[in-house]
Amino acid sequence: MTEAQAGNHFGLADNPEEMEDTQKDKYLTFRLASEDYGIAIRCVTEIIGIQKITRVPDMPAFIKGVINLRGKIIPVMDVRARFGLSARDYDERTCVVVVDVADRAMGLVVDHVNEVMDIPEGQVEPPPSANGKGGGKFLKGIGKVDGQVKILLDVEDLVG
Repeated sequence: MTEAQAGNHFGLADNPEEMEDTQKDKYLTFRLASEDYGIAIRCVTEIIGIQKITRVPDMPAFIKGVINLRGKIIPVMDVRARFGLSARDYDERTCVVVVDVADRAMGLVVDHVNEVMDIPEGQVEPPPSANGKGGGKFLKGIGKVDGQVKILLDVEDLVG
C-alpha cells in the first residue's frame, strides 16, 4: 500500500478538483467534553489512534509535541487544551485527526470521532456574536442536524 493509499481512508479522489463536489457540505464530527464539533472533510487526510507523542520544548501548551507518521513528522495539537477545556486522560477512544491545511499537516487530538455527515449550507447558521463582535475565533458556523447542534470549526484558523 502506498503512503497516499494509506492516508486515503475516506475513498477520496487523488485530484482535489474531483473531490470538490463530493465533499461539499460533508463534515467529520467528533466529541470534545460534552459537545459535538465538525470540520470540513476536505481537510481530513486520516484518523489514527493515539500514539506516543514526543514533547518539543518551548511550544504553546496546546501543542503536545510531534508524532512520526510513516516517516513524516507531524505536530500534534490537543484541541481540548486549545479551547481551554479541562484536561482528561487519553483512552482507547481518543483519536488523532490528521488534517492538511495549506500543504501543512497537523494532528488534532479529540476525545472520539463520531461520523462523517452531510450538513447542507442551508442548515448552517453563522457563529453567534457577543457584544456585536463576530463569533468565536475558530468557528465557521453552527450546524443544525436532526434537532442536534454541531459546532463547525474553521480548520485553517484552528491550526493557523
